[in-house]
Amino acid sequence: MKHFNQKELADMENEARVKFINSLSGFKSANLIGTSSRRNEDNLAIISSVVHLGANPPLIGFIMRPHSVSRHTLENIEETGVYTINHVHTGIVKQAHQTSARYQREQSEFEQTGLTPARYDGFHAPYVEESRLSMGVKLVEVASITHNGTEFVIGEIQWVRTEESAILDDGFIDIEALETVTVSGLDRYHTTSGLCRLSYAKPDREPTEIPLSGPKQDD
Repeated sequence: MKHFNQKELADMENEARVKFINSLSGFKSANLIGTSSRRNEDNLAIISSVVHLGANPPLIGFIMRPHSVSRHTLENIEETGVYTINHVHTGIVKQAHQTSARYQREQSEFEQTGLTPARYDGFHAPYVEESRLSMGVKLVEVASITHNGTEFVIGEIQWVRTEESAILDDGFIDIEALETVTVSGLDRYHTTSGLCRLSYAKPDREPTEIPLSGPKQDD
């Protein structure tokens, strides 16, 4: 095993350090954020930092990069107050990755990548028609992380669209059935293989395995 101290990390060539540090957090979610400006200019951007924040109310968050680069996604979210989050699956990986290219403001990543924008029930932000799990989100707050100039975007889920066959008896969504992919670093995409589901952890007993279509976990 090799150890890296803070100085060794700082002394790495910049591109190598970026790739190295980005790999440290392990597997991350791969999602497309769909937005539209007030002028109805659609935008689509791949994000690997989406995290669950709470179930009641249903909150979800993700990180936006510093203002040193164009941030059409965040500008649209702050303008309109809504956006969509769309799972990336095996069939749209290349198109999803291509949305990270620095297109001009007036260029829609939907058009540039061949993905299809769709609307749900008058919701202003477009979702990705090809995605097998999409959700509409209303902005709650944008929290600035002053140490590195990033922004933590927090939103409340308004609606969810997914394949009914992937919803198990206890409400658990089988994202492997949707062929949802994950990402490591900046550019390596992965399919997954489920290991197990375990019962709610309690200090006085060992966890037991739950059948994929089994009952809800006890409290």
